[in-house]
Amino acid sequence: MKKILLLTVFFAACSSRQAEYVKAENALDAGREFINACLQGDFSKAAFYMVPAEPNQRKLAETEKDYREKDKEGRQQLRTASININEVKELGDTATLIVYSYSFDKLPKTIRVIKQKDGWLVNFADNNPVP
Repeated sequence: MKKILLLTVFFAACSSRQAEYVKAENALDAGREFINACLQGDFSKAAFYMVPAEPNQRKLAETEKDYREKDKEGRQQLRTASININEVKELGDTATLIVYSYSFDKLPKTIRVIKQKDGWLVNFADNNPVP
């Protein structure tokens, strides 16, 4: 009985936390919220702004593992980093590529944001640039 009560409290806490997140109204908002959540180590929030597919969840779990393995200074560097949006490339009405970098790491990274019935979400596992 205790286990059921604990699980109920846990799921209630998780669902109420997600209710605090605001759905992205456009691709740039979704991408920015996702990237920032990853930098802050808030992977529940990052998952909220991500397409809930198994490849995405696997890649987010790898990203979280890498984040958790960093030392205190490494995590602090991520939390204080600025996001530099280098390019926003619309691929029609339902997909956008965002090329970005961090203030401490100038290497460009790309994420694909797609429009779903629930709003704009990051397709984290599919981030290959399209010419």
